[in-house]
Amino acid sequence: MEAAALGGGFGDAPVDSARAFRAVMRAMARPGTVEAVAGAAPPAPMSVAAGVAVLVLCDPGTPVHLAGGHDTRGLRDWIGFHTGAPVVAERGAAMFALGRWEALSPLDGYAVGEPEFPDRSATLIVEMDRLEPYGARLTGPGIKGGAALSLPEVAAFQGNAARFPLGLDFLLCCGDRLAGLPRSSHVEAG
Repeated sequence: MEAAALGGGFGDAPVDSARAFRAVMRAMARPGTVEAVAGAAPPAPMSVAAGVAVLVLCDPGTPVHLAGGHDTRGLRDWIGFHTGAPVVAERGAAMFALGRWEALSPLDGYAVGEPEFPDRSATLIVEMDRLEPYGARLTGPGIKGGAALSLPEVAAFQGNAARFPLGLDFLLCCGDRLAGLPRSSHVEAG
């Protein structure tokens, strides 16, 4: 294990993790809302927001898939040390997947749940170059009237929503900001 893996976690774990968890839950409950987060300093190329999400959502029972340039020894060690989550090579075995949109796509192969257990699906933590409240139009649960969010594409999210109650959930991350896009959200081109 690299020594850098030992740092970068929450400084005041009880307080920082509670704040971070609330921010992640607000983002998922109010799709399209961009939340600022802090407290994690993961190794490159993981953003602060993605690091915060991993710290509050992952544990030894949640396998993580690292896609593309995020599959580094430094990130594997950091995730293992701070969360105990196993890193898996197979998309279908992951409860969380992390990487850039291009590396995570196509979305085939990730667990989308089962009719009896729709909660047995993956959450994709997508690293983005920008995350702004404009672009694609969002409607659905948790969205009063409508919202807008810059998405890497529209068709994949529309197809995902059409599978509801099955499907994937998304956390979109850029720097120290994140937004949630659960499978229940309807997406239209902006």
